Amino acid sequence: MINTNSRVDGEKIAKKKFGQNFLKDETVLHKIIESMPNDDDPVVEIGPGLGDLTRYLVEIKDVTAYEVDKDLCEHLRRRFDAVISDGRLKLRCTDVLSHWDQESLEDRPYHMVANLPYYIATNIILRALKDPNCKSLLVMVQKEVAEKFSAQPGQKAFSALAVLAQSAGEVHLCFDVPPESFVPAPKVMSSVLRIVKKRTLDDSEFETFLKTAFTQPRKTLAKNLSARFDKKDVVAALDSLDLGPSVRPHEVETSLYHHLYKILKGDIDGREENSGKPTQQQ
Repeated sequence: MINTNSRVDGEKIAKKKFGQNFLKDETVLHKIIESMPNDDDPVVEIGPGLGDLTRYLVEIKDVTAYEVDKDLCEHLRRRFDAVISDGRLKLRCTDVLSHWDQESLEDRPYHMVANLPYYIATNIILRALKDPNCKSLLVMVQKEVAEKFSAQPGQKAFSALAVLAQSAGEVHLCFDVPPESFVPAPKVMSSVLRIVKKRTLDDSEFETFLKTAFTQPRKTLAKNLSARFDKKDVVAALDSLDLGPSVRPHEVETSLYHHLYKILKGDIDGREENSGKPTQQQ
């Protein structure tokens, strides 16, 4: 049995240094559970907080929860003593990013569920996209962050993050969550973002290429890329893909970014870089 009487005052216990906002809205909690994949794979929950979502997760799946706050870990141990004892819940009291540097979060395929503090949300999502054991992500983040990952080409919010997410799988902004659904209430709207992975994308050079492409979103893609590649090669590469010299970064399809990257690296049609420098198309 879960100790449902083990309650704390979320307003008092929340710590600013961890960006803690505890989800209290039962309707939202149920919508998150309903949005999860229906299979037998375990769940990794990042930031279980007070355990209000965790109590639903352990009823349907094996859960490994990562919590950095030692005080919350003690609360979670008391609240979930029975399910920890029977093995349905493994509680890891550590910084998930530091743990990730040492080993995988789970040694088998898993789904990630998280209410992510805004200051680490992007980093967590990008790490999950690179983790071959992570099959999907269902994360609550600041709406602005969710839009950057879920935006489509042509939309102003389309970014390098959207290209990376779409390269890994299917991305969907599920629903918004208002500030009053949390204790304490944040100052911004939140959203639940789902990414179902089809592949693992772990290419640091491609990430660097995208950062260059989106360095100044209001500038042309040609101008941004010319900061790293020879301008004539950039214009020629764009032309080969039927992209004009005035195209903006947010107007280019994800698949075309992969083609553009390969062309500028000299990998198309068997051409390989001879110098190792990405400033000349061989």
